[in-house]
Amino acid sequence: MEAAAIEVNNLQKRYKDTIAVAGIDLTVKKGDIFGLVGADGAGKTTSIKMLCMLERPSAGTVAIMGLDTLKQAAYIKPRIGYMSERFSLYSTLTVEENLDFFARLRLVPRVQARERKKELLEFSRLEPFRNRLAEQLSGGMQKKLALCCCLIHKPEIVFMDEPTNGVDPVSRRDFWLIVSRFVAQGITVFVSTPYLDEAERFNRVALMHEGKIIACNSPEKLKSQLPGELIQIKTDLPEKALALLRKTAWITSAQIFGDAIHLLVDNAGKRLSEIPVLLKEEGLTLEDARPIAPGLEDVFINLLDGSKAPVAPLVLSTESAKAAQNKSADPQGKVIQVSSLTRKFGHFTAVDQVSFAVKRGEIFGFLGPNGSGKTTTIRMLCGLLKPTSGEADVLGQDMMTVSNTFRTKIGYMSQKFSLFPDLTVAENINFYGGLYSLSGPLLNERRNWVLQMAGLQGKEKLLSRDLSGGWKQRLALGCAIIHRPQVILLDEPTAGVDPLSRRFFWDLIQELAIQGTTILVSTHYMDEAEHCHRLGLMHRGKLIATGSPSQLKTEQIKGKLIEIKCSDLTKAVELLSTQPVYHQVGFFGSTIHLIVDEEQPDFQDIRTLLENQGVLIQNITPIPFTIEDVFVSLIETQENQAGSLKTKGV
Repeated sequence: MEAAAIEVNNLQKRYKDTIAVAGIDLTVKKGDIFGLVGADGAGKTTSIKMLCMLERPSAGTVAIMGLDTLKQAAYIKPRIGYMSERFSLYSTLTVEENLDFFARLRLVPRVQARERKKELLEFSRLEPFRNRLAEQLSGGMQKKLALCCCLIHKPEIVFMDEPTNGVDPVSRRDFWLIVSRFVAQGITVFVSTPYLDEAERFNRVALMHEGKIIACNSPEKLKSQLPGELIQIKTDLPEKALALLRKTAWITSAQIFGDAIHLLVDNAGKRLSEIPVLLKEEGLTLEDARPIAPGLEDVFINLLDGSKAPVAPLVLSTESAKAAQNKSADPQGKVIQVSSLTRKFGHFTAVDQVSFAVKRGEIFGFLGPNGSGKTTTIRMLCGLLKPTSGEADVLGQDMMTVSNTFRTKIGYMSQKFSLFPDLTVAENINFYGGLYSLSGPLLNERRNWVLQMAGLQGKEKLLSRDLSGGWKQRLALGCAIIHRPQVILLDEPTAGVDPLSRRFFWDLIQELAIQGTTILVSTHYMDEAEHCHRLGLMHRGKLIATGSPSQLKTEQIKGKLIEIKCSDLTKAVELLSTQPVYHQVGFFGSTIHLIVDEEQPDFQDIRTLLENQGVLIQNITPIPFTIEDVFVSLIETQENQAGSLKTKGV
């Protein structure tokens, strides 16, 4: 019997008193894309380093292609590739020089290296940029170059640690298309990722939490094990409906997603007939109700048993409560107004003529990859960075001219959570309370609330650096809003935390918004966009679209999204990509997604194209658009327009 590509038995890693990996077992078949999914601190990177022989296990064994990593490392290392989270490029070398360097490092013969380099540059579409410095490439192009450097010596297994973290959806899809082509050649891929939607692309997925594997199977089988069914409903008063539904015994979980509510129930068919009656008794109108497919996030959260996580009641200050009732002097209730906001750093334009407004009690999501201008915009709204031009007004005041006293009406949580790692939980809370002039009984009251909200009672003396990602996140949020601000600005607050902590966090945000707090939150998680009332999509410093999630999915993209299940995904993608009538062709889990222009598409053309080339079709069906589909479509439109203008010399 042929050996598995990777065989892991009771693998453990301990650092003094910390158990990073707590005895995991895994088997990866040759030619598979295997995903290790989990939050920061779950043990993903440590596991990959042990598999790559960069860390020595405390216990357990690893076999790569049947060879023991402790006893036969010299025979294994030439046969594997490793792409770290930081991707190890040399910024002052060109694309070609980076490839040449890694070819020499891997002792690839000169003729083979030349042929391999040509193949990789064509596959990755980096050929036009072979003489460009790595530091001058976009984030997505840097990721592709790092992958090429990892593949230069033709490894049999490639290990990748969060390879697409923070890049735009177009680059992510392009990256996985390149990976799939090499998988088709027999390469095995072992990859870690924090993106649960990305894990849908893998053959098998292991869900990792606190150093343990809590589930492992194909995405389809994992989702089929969810104990219940999902329903999406829309009502005239979603906040009131949510409070009612959470008290209903047969509803396991209820959460707002934008203008809709998602419910986990025992029997969708039966409950769809009961929900209208339940809402009508409370004077609520049901606008829409339908069953929806679960995602891996739903599975992960259920496994973590977090559906009943309590949310501490949020009590606003008198000032904030009055502001919530009196929607503001502005008749339109606009709390944040941004007009032609621009920020340049030398010759580089980080934010380019951005304009938008946010109403009181609204959650406005800033969606975009790293480097798109989200953080720079938020820093200007905080008054921490002066605009080159344009205006940034909060609560009717220009943030460049307001006093420090006025700034206490705003809460700000930065990307890195703004905590002091060498201070304890209580000391961090006391420090931020002092910044906002809280003292005595009021500070004690607010401290107790933060501890309850963050689930940190009894952990007051722990150093913040020793907290898990989810605890750090909630503590940082508590410190940012300890003074009960009217406006909260959150910069990628959920980056790297587990799905349960993310959902708990969004429960808190929704509750704050219900009570009248205005919230602007940035994220590069596409699935998180559904929690926001409205979205602004950022790309290369420009705001390319705004609207509710529903509006963006219906007004900003045309045609139909098609899902195809077939026998040879790589060949099918290559065939479909040659046809101009099919757009955004790409892998999605064990399926292919593409867009067709027709509202009522004829699938026979697809069947004929694929089956004539020996690709067997199992199923073709239209499915709803996602925010990622919208973003990809808008970015491609922007890039095409920019290319046309460049060609015309504009």
